[in-house]
Amino acid sequence: MGQHEPRASESLEPWAMRDGATKMLTAEDMRDYAIYALDAEGRVSSWNDGAAELSGYSSDEVVGKSFAMFYIPEQIETGYPHWALEQATEDGFFVDRGWRVRKDGSRFWAHVVITAQRSRSGDLDGFIKIVRNESAAEARRERSQRRFADLFELTPSAIALLDDEGNFLDANGALCSMLGYRLPELRERTGEDVLHPADPGGALLASTPLSPIPHRVLLRSDGEPVRCQLYSSASVGDDGRRSWLVIFHDVTAQIRHAELLQHQATHDDLTGLLNRRGFEERLDELLPPEKPGQVGVLFCDLNKFKRVNDALGHEAGDQLLRAVARRLRELPGNCEPARFYGDEFAVICTDLDGHEELTALTRRVADLFRMNVPLRERTVRVSASVGATSADADTKISDLLRSAEAAMHDDRIKGCGQVGVPQAPERSDRDQLALEEHLREDIANDRVNLHYQPVVTNDGTVSIAEALLRWRHPELGAVPPNIVLDVAAEGGMLADLDACVLRTALREAADWPTSGGKPVKVSVNLSGLRPEMPDFTDIVRTAIDDTGIAADRVVLEMVETVLAQLGPEPRQAMTSLVDEGVQFAVDDFGTGYSSLARIKEMPTQIIKLDRMFVSGVGSDSDDLGITRAVTELARTLGRYCIAEGIETNPQHHLLRAVGVDAYQGYLFTHPLPADEFRAYVERASELGNGRSAGKRVR
Repeated sequence: MGQHEPRASESLEPWAMRDGATKMLTAEDMRDYAIYALDAEGRVSSWNDGAAELSGYSSDEVVGKSFAMFYIPEQIETGYPHWALEQATEDGFFVDRGWRVRKDGSRFWAHVVITAQRSRSGDLDGFIKIVRNESAAEARRERSQRRFADLFELTPSAIALLDDEGNFLDANGALCSMLGYRLPELRERTGEDVLHPADPGGALLASTPLSPIPHRVLLRSDGEPVRCQLYSSASVGDDGRRSWLVIFHDVTAQIRHAELLQHQATHDDLTGLLNRRGFEERLDELLPPEKPGQVGVLFCDLNKFKRVNDALGHEAGDQLLRAVARRLRELPGNCEPARFYGDEFAVICTDLDGHEELTALTRRVADLFRMNVPLRERTVRVSASVGATSADADTKISDLLRSAEAAMHDDRIKGCGQVGVPQAPERSDRDQLALEEHLREDIANDRVNLHYQPVVTNDGTVSIAEALLRWRHPELGAVPPNIVLDVAAEGGMLADLDACVLRTALREAADWPTSGGKPVKVSVNLSGLRPEMPDFTDIVRTAIDDTGIAADRVVLEMVETVLAQLGPEPRQAMTSLVDEGVQFAVDDFGTGYSSLARIKEMPTQIIKLDRMFVSGVGSDSDDLGITRAVTELARTLGRYCIAEGIETNPQHHLLRAVGVDAYQGYLFTHPLPADEFRAYVERASELGNGRSAGKRVR
């Protein structure tokens, strides 16, 4: 018992080992395997029933022949069978899978294990080869792979296989179609190559498996962007290398739909501008500003928009609103326009450099609203009232909008309240628009007519002539001046009309004859062209330069209510013209109830006493007293005093007695056309100085 007994591998001779192997090969539980022995040269030395059943060869047909007879021709040509034996000799065993050939020429998929057999001395004695038919398993694997390949290709989801460097290894048809590439073209690209410039950047692949990546923007072959949600998972290939399976879910339509819904919620359908909600959301992003005054809000309301809807219909009104929106888009990049309701618009202004820039933008916006829009064979003049305010550190959105809207209403009151146009007879909106169209054309072509009424001094000479508007409609004939002014006011043309009258009057007066050896001045009444307008002085200077008239022959009249409301800047604009020789007259003096302080501040040189006081000087002691007081006031302030509406000699004599400087009215002549007025001045000059100024010059 204590004596050591040798192991079988130690005590048996090689022939005994082969005999033992033969017994093992014939064991009942190994009949499903093809097991056979090879000698050192690879010739078959034993063959079991499993081998005979699997290959179709009997023992007599294969013993003594090379085992290479079971390999496919391609492997035999490359020497693969003997290479397998060399591997088994070197390592002790060799495991292989591949195709093998039966006697009838059919093939089967085999799992092979080759084990080297050595003698006690270590010499190679042969090989044991175990072969199992795995054709059924391989078929199942192939079917599984085929099903996977079919699923990979047929699924509507875009799928790709990429290596660790991001190179495309494979892709299905859905991805190729989505990106517009054929598979060979895609395999030449990396994940980064198909990223759109608008993509936020970074690697295409997820850093962790199965983690969703925020939507990425891919680049189609035609340059169009495709927005995708990406899901990726790491995988290991047959060669042991890691690869990535990536699913691209196209969310372009969903994102566009969401963006559309967001746009619809924050933008106006008609104009495409921000609506009130979008405006307030944008404003909320900007408040509080980094410094006071950096953010401003403009509130704008079209003037008399309702008449367009009433006259031409709501479609024309919508067309007008779209035209306004197009103009507002011309604002600088730091301005964002919006439409609130109806004809209300607003503008956010950012990066402002103080109050002066906000004021300049307000004027620019007001200028943008001034335009002519063709609607239904009519040309409609557009204008708007504009108010502005800026935000400080504590300003709330509601307060900011309320303040801007209040400023707009203040602008409207000042703008419309200063016109002073008599109420015209009732007209339909369609008639109004038709009149506007004709008047606008005539203004653009300087086709308005003027009559002139002289202002006569105490020595009988003509010192000034007031230009009075006359306009003929091609169908209606002569239109009363108060109707013309009302049409111009409704159509937002008062300033243009004033400029036209000014150009015409200066052009016609430029070569008037002198009266009493002195040049005759021309006076133009302004109602729409006002000193607070930024281009007021430029318009006046241009008219003077273009006509060649001397500046000291130009008189600009404005009613007392307008002049009394002027601030420092408009008064400075007037002063700059006065320094050049232009004179300003206060028309209808006494009707505006201005304080003495305000009168003293006005840069005016002429006071025209209103006819309501003149008419009663012969019968009403109060009117005479007021006239005397105004005359004394004018003398004290160094103003030239003119009495309007002189119709009788008693009126003239009483006014001359209280010290009035000059007179205007029917006592001397009715307003005259330009050629008749020229003749009037010539006849007045022929009479010479000293003749009674109360006698008509016929």
